[in-house]
This record gives sequence, structure tokens and C-alpha cells, in this order.
Amino acid sequence: MTEYSQPDTQQPYNRADEQPTTTRPVMQPDNPYASTRGSITSKQLPAFDEAMIQKYNRSGPRYTSYPTALEFTPIPVDLETKILKNREARAPLSLYFHIPFCRHLCYYCACNKIITKKNSDSGDYLEYLIAEIKLKRRLLTTEGGKNPVVKQLHLGGGTPTFLRDEEMVQLWEFLQTQFEFLPEDEGDYSIEIDPRELSGNTLKVLRDLGFNRISLGVQDLDESVQIAVNRVHSAELIENVLTEARELGFHSINIDLIYGLPHQTPETLEQTVRRIIEMAPDRLSVFNYAHLPERFKAQRQIKEADLPSPAAKLTMLGNTINTLTEAGYQYIGIDHFAKPDDELAVAQREGKLHRNFQGYTIMGDCDLLGFGVSSISQIANANSRYILQNDTDLQAYQATIDAAQHNLAIMPAVKVIKTSIKDRLREYVIMNLLCHDYIDFKDTNQKFGIDAITYFIDEIAQLGAMQEDRLIDMDAAGIRVLPKGRLLGRNVAMVFDEYLDKKHKNRFSKVI
Repeated sequence: MTEYSQPDTQQPYNRADEQPTTTRPVMQPDNPYASTRGSITSKQLPAFDEAMIQKYNRSGPRYTSYPTALEFTPIPVDLETKILKNREARAPLSLYFHIPFCRHLCYYCACNKIITKKNSDSGDYLEYLIAEIKLKRRLLTTEGGKNPVVKQLHLGGGTPTFLRDEEMVQLWEFLQTQFEFLPEDEGDYSIEIDPRELSGNTLKVLRDLGFNRISLGVQDLDESVQIAVNRVHSAELIENVLTEARELGFHSINIDLIYGLPHQTPETLEQTVRRIIEMAPDRLSVFNYAHLPERFKAQRQIKEADLPSPAAKLTMLGNTINTLTEAGYQYIGIDHFAKPDDELAVAQREGKLHRNFQGYTIMGDCDLLGFGVSSISQIANANSRYILQNDTDLQAYQATIDAAQHNLAIMPAVKVIKTSIKDRLREYVIMNLLCHDYIDFKDTNQKFGIDAITYFIDEIAQLGAMQEDRLIDMDAAGIRVLPKGRLLGRNVAMVFDEYLDKKHKNRFSKVI
């Protein structure tokens, strides 16, 4: 894998032979994904067209990165060290911490998790997180010897609040010694919360530390559905958490819902959605349940006979979109909705929305540093961009951190993707389509030193059917996703995915 240690030429290329030419591309370092005309269609409501959804619905990536995680390969020795040492010192950071522990198994879950009731597990894991922070921090160069600037932090899982309050304080206070966090009115500091796992003081502790956004895993409020997926809680519990969070001054509250769960019907999900609207969260994520029991052991607890039919799922999706948009929520894309004054909605209208492993974000100029088992990082330097992943096995991750204490060449990442200039061109197109429903050919030509219409002649031909079906509109200026195509944005993006072929077709969930 020596190719990963070679610097990228950062030059444009001819598609015919994929060889660099001599002209350096024009890149915008401030926001490499925002097209200047990208917000044109962001106010358009998605049009639910069942016939088109049935025609185009197939498995595909969610594009939290391009290339996707399926392109990971083993990382060469010393590469992570070189990547961290050579990152752009002025680039701000987004930090992600994966806390894998859960006290209860949710049968639908496909996350990297460990079911345990041992409180000591979190304390042991915290020590490894701190050790990993030290390993990476010593390699980060900064201007004037100052601590690196952090604009975003997110704790995911698992159940991040499995950490005891005092452990959360310990982690936060240690981070303050290693990084310079922007003030809370400028930074985005968030955590995923299982409302069943909150102690009496946890929300206050989180707010006092500086967390300003929370995401609540609700999934469904119907008791029969909750029992079927082993995640039972009352609507009153959710309301109480939201009320307390608002009183404490959290800036933004997200609620996760899932459609397609066992015993769900269009009527029961509609009741859940309307009850959630009454609670007025700032954002909602409405995910499609992907039943893949052959890959995720927990899902084998769900009886396929209890799952709603594909037709019922489509009805659920259509009803949910109509109900949320009628209530004033803006459709962001790929299952996400936000109030019009939420930062995500504003960023989309202004053409500043971005997408990475943390989902939709306004922090498009950040390097992402991941900590903990299975965590993913995205780091750029002057010549290359890399995606790295830590070991997904807890014991192996801990063994690597232990070994690193005695050998400075050892680092936590075990897999890597080095993106080429060709990858970054396609990433630019895909992310603009998913974030802004538009790709501007003139902008693309200027940034990458190509003629987009010539370079993407095959892809444009493939999009002809979508244009005939009025999912998109294409002309010499660019490609625009129309209202009927907004729910199928991933399908449009997939046309530009050079890695998507038959070997991967069964590795992704359905688009709808």
C-alpha cells in the first residue's frame, strides 16, 4: 500500500487516461463543497411521487463520505503519524467521540455497540480515550504553539450518557487543556441521548460544561412498536427532557424517528409524528429501518412477519413528509428536517451546508478527528485528503492504545482511504447535489480545471431517464434536482459514484 504515502499531485486530469495535465486546479479552501448557485432549490418542498420512488428505489450509500467506507484498506505503518503532523495548522477541528456502551439492546440497531451494565466499563474506556487524545494531540502542529481550535464536538454511540456525570466532566476538562474551543455561540457541541438513561442532574451537567445541542433517540411513541424493538419509554418522558433542555438553554434539540419498524402502521406513525410536532424539536431525523439480520445480530430478534409491507412504508414516508412540511419544517435532505430558523436550514438556503460522517453540518471547513473504538477521522493536508478508521473491536482498540505507549510509531487507525483529485471532484459533485440540489458546471470547471460536460459525458447520458421523469433538470449551466427528485437525491448522486458496482450492491440500505 505504498501509494498511500505518496503525495497527491493536486492537478486536473483528462478522463481518457486519468493522467495529470499541467494546470493546477482552482480550489476554495474555505468551503470546498459549496457551489455559488447551490441554494437555488433549497426552499422547494419535496414532491412525493410513489411511482417514481418505486421505479428508482434501490440500495445505495448515504454519502457521509466519498469514497464510502467500503473502500477502506489496511493502513501502512507511520501513515497516521505523517497525516496528523502534516495537516494544515490553521484548519479548525471537529471532534467525534464514540462511546459504545448501552445498558439495553435495541433490536433495530446497527451501530457499533457493547451491551453491559458494568459501570466500571465506562471508567476504563475513558482512560483509553484520554490516552488516544494525548497520542494525537502531540502530533498536531499549530500556529504560534497555541492549542488547535475546535469548532465542533459530538459524542455518539452506543449511549454517550453511559459515562457517569463525573466522567463526562473529566473528559471535558481534559479536552480544555488540549484544545481551544470556540465560544458556545460560535461552536457546535452536541451529544446523543437515550432519554431512558438520564440521571436527575445529567442535562444540567452537560449544559454547564458547554454542550449546546442534544439529539434524542425516540424512534416511535407507540407502545407495541417499542416493545417489539425493546426500547420502551413514554411520551411524557420525552416531553420532560425537552422541557428541561429548553429551560437549561440548549440551542438546538433533535429527535430521531424510524419508519418501517415492526407493528408500525401509517396510522400509528402519524400519531407519533403529530405528537412530536407538538413538542416542537428544532430538527428531526426520520430514518428508514433497514432490516439486515444477516449482518446485524440484534435484528434477528425482529420477526419479518411483523414488519410493514413496502407499500405501507411508502405511505408512512409520504405522510411523514407532508405532515412535517405542513407544520413548517424544511426538508434538508436524506431523512432530515429542520425549522426554517435552524442553523442547518439557514446554511442550506445560503449555500453553506456540508455533509460528513456526522451527517449534515455547517462546519464544512473542519478536519474531523475521531476518538474511540470504530471512530472515523477525515483529515486534509496541502496535497491529500485522508479518511481513517480505528479498530471496530474494543479489545483490539485497547491493545493498540496500550502498544502505542511504548512505540511512538503505533497509532489507533487500522484502515485508510487516500482520496485522489479525481475522488475529490466526484465528492464535490455528490455533496453539492445532496446538500444544495444543484451542481454548477462553471464552478466545477474553475475549481478542478476541467470541462464538466465533457468529463461527465457518460454520467450525463445516464441521467437522461431521470430528466425525462422530471426528477432533475440539466442544461449547459448545471444539474438541478427538482421537487420530485429531492427524495431520490441519493440516486442522482450514485450516478457519479465511480466505486459503486455489483460487488457493493448488497452492502447498503434502500434509498427509501
